[in-house]
Amino acid sequence: MTKASEFREMSDEQLGLTLKDTTNNLFHLRLQAQTERLDAPSELRKQRRMIARIQTIQNQRKSAAATKQEVEKQEQAHA
Repeated sequence: MTKASEFREMSDEQLGLTLKDTTNNLFHLRLQAQTERLDAPSELRKQRRMIARIQTIQNQRKSAAATKQEVEKQEQAHA
């Protein structure tokens, strides 16, 4: 299980690839669950939580970038 701190250390590109892989893995787990061949049902929850962690970190980075741009615009307007 990957911790949020490990995700924060990743670059944006690595996060995107990890999100894509995790989403694909969740899809395959759901298919297995529908055909009643799922070995570890707890894996569904783990994958969903991992996706949520990655998306949260991506949103935090976008928000921080937008805030930084807004501060720079205000500084330029006052200069």
